[in-house]
Amino acid sequence: MEKNTEVKAINKNVRTSPRKLALVCNFIKGKKVDIALRDLEFTRKKIAKDVSKTVKSAISNAENNYQYDIDNLFIKEAYVGKSLVMKRYRPRAKGRASPIKKPFSRITIILEEKKGKK
Repeated sequence: MEKNTEVKAINKNVRTSPRKLALVCNFIKGKKVDIALRDLEFTRKKIAKDVSKTVKSAISNAENNYQYDIDNLFIKEAYVGKSLVMKRYRPRAKGRASPIKKPFSRITIILEEKKGKK
């Protein structure tokens, strides 16, 4: 019986739009976890801190729940989904109001262990 080699971490209700978050997630896709964390640390995007927290959570899930070696882990998938949208209103001229949408996102990071050749 083959054991599962994928580990997942999901961060729900991140306060940014999915479009901004997708740039950072596509940046780290396919990289080894230590290189991805280093790249996220030096990224200029503010949301990179939340993505880094999610990657660290996935690493700790792999280490504690499945006893994987951290050196062999890489980011198989990193994708973003839409979550709830807060709706606010701004007063405008002549007694009108215009809507403001404040979107939330959810980050999903899937790690996989690379098998070392013997």
